[in-house]
Amino acid sequence: MADASELIVGIDLGTTNSLVGAMDAGFPILLADAAGQRLTPSVVYFPPPGEDGGPVVGREAATRRESRPERTVYSVKRLMGTRSGETDTSDLPYAVGGAAGGPARVRIDGRDRAPEEISALVLGKLRVDAERALGVPVRRAVVTVPAYFNDAQRQATKAAAELAGLQVERILNEPTAAALAYGLDRLDDRSKIAVYDLGGGTFDISILELDAGLFRVLSTNGNTRLGGDDIDTAFAACLGGKIGGNTRAAASLRAAARDLKTQLTDAEFATIQPIDSVHLGVRRGELETVARPIVEKTRAHCLRALADARLSPGELDAVILVGGATRMPLVRALVAEIFGREPDTSQNPDEAVALGATIQAGILSGAVRDVVLLDITPLSLGIETFGGLSNVIIPRNTTIPTKAGEMFTNAVAGQRTVRIHVVQGEREKAADNWTLGDFALDFVAGPRGSARVGVQFEIDADGILHVLARDTKTGAERVVRMQSAVDVSDEKVEQMISESVEHAFEDYHARLLVETRLKSAEMLPAVRHALELAGGALPEDERARIAALAADVEAAMAGDDLDRLKAANAALDAGTQDLATILMEQAMDEALERRGVV
Repeated sequence: MADASELIVGIDLGTTNSLVGAMDAGFPILLADAAGQRLTPSVVYFPPPGEDGGPVVGREAATRRESRPERTVYSVKRLMGTRSGETDTSDLPYAVGGAAGGPARVRIDGRDRAPEEISALVLGKLRVDAERALGVPVRRAVVTVPAYFNDAQRQATKAAAELAGLQVERILNEPTAAALAYGLDRLDDRSKIAVYDLGGGTFDISILELDAGLFRVLSTNGNTRLGGDDIDTAFAACLGGKIGGNTRAAASLRAAARDLKTQLTDAEFATIQPIDSVHLGVRRGELETVARPIVEKTRAHCLRALADARLSPGELDAVILVGGATRMPLVRALVAEIFGREPDTSQNPDEAVALGATIQAGILSGAVRDVVLLDITPLSLGIETFGGLSNVIIPRNTTIPTKAGEMFTNAVAGQRTVRIHVVQGEREKAADNWTLGDFALDFVAGPRGSARVGVQFEIDADGILHVLARDTKTGAERVVRMQSAVDVSDEKVEQMISESVEHAFEDYHARLLVETRLKSAEMLPAVRHALELAGGALPEDERARIAALAADVEAAMAGDDLDRLKAANAALDAGTQDLATILMEQAMDEALERRGVV
């Protein structure tokens, strides 16, 4: 075991359960608590005033979900980095609020607590358990997050770890971690695998390639609000219908739903202790009827991930299952149907992510060698440009960390400030994408097109975006770290790719229309200026004809008929050939006169 200064633990901070591991003699080992349990429920119980002790974390807290549901906080991972009212919390028995438009908060005993504050208690328990098992202080960690966590959610996760006394060495995507754990010693070189991760609160699908120790993410997709918890909620409602209106509390039904779901993984029929004197017996088919619409939602994400990776199911070498919900026969059957092959079930789906985080920790500490992990950005990143279009700086599925930039200029004469509107998404118009940030950079005023402003995007290893804007003339610059991506709902991110496909034709039409209007906007002032320069050298009838063509362009610009505008631009361009000839002859005469030739 490495000494305390070199030691880095791997942590899977899960919606339902969390785990911690460390490298030992070159092998990833998951660490157990004092009771010998590796899985720690991500649950915190807050005792009422007067009750001895502080917050209770883990398995003991989970036992209070039925008796004191309003004081027992679970699935708080869904609230990390979100704003009040942004996440559906109708199925949670504890109070969730916060100021309008402000960060989401959990309210107990009149006190608002940040989700990261509660997650810090879970992480703190994992740190204490690790220190007890290892016999040395634990201060550094790799922490996993769902692949579709946005910047605000990643920052909140990092903040939670820091509150727990941990320095975060790397934020690692969960499917990538699982593939790392599986691929280290199971796959041959040059292999492509799919990681299907259906956890308690989130779903991720990633396609990865392993080649001689190099892990590369080819594509990723998912839904941050889809998981086993949704099955529990729907199944609990079904059970409520079976026992009528005699239930003690919703928490009792959720506990019964979880218990029955676990039993029905291996059995066709299951029973539990009576609820309000009502005996419950359920067949697996009843559970699958309720669960099927929820599980079926993962299909579209899988197909998109395959399309983005430019692979057919038959080109995959393996399909890996991660997350407790993948134990369900229904889920495994659906995965086999989607990918045309039986999924690999040799892994413990609850532990794969934590093992991967532990291996990544070993890579960073030097305990594991000859393995390189390359992650990707799931959506394109860019800025808004002339006409409201989105100009992509870093395309989606670019391997990170990465850095890219472009040079931009001023759109109008005398402009003193450029607005840098940073967006994420696949739509052609910036307004249809997801706003990550908005700031301004001052520069020296000048004619149109005279300014030179460089914009550089840099994504670090944790997937955090830093944007630099610099006036190349003065050297003035601003560097902004994108702090929040919660101004737009997670659903918009998850639907972005499908919307870009759905609206591909109209988006392409919109881009062409904007670009054609910009061409028109450049032509018209140039034509008017040319008419002034030509003076009496241009016959009046020719002047009137050109003015009419320009009027046609202006009229077409006011509408949305792309073909009409293109035709009007082409007509004006062709109709000003004689004018251009006159101006060229005038320029030549003036040049000869200056040289004394004439």
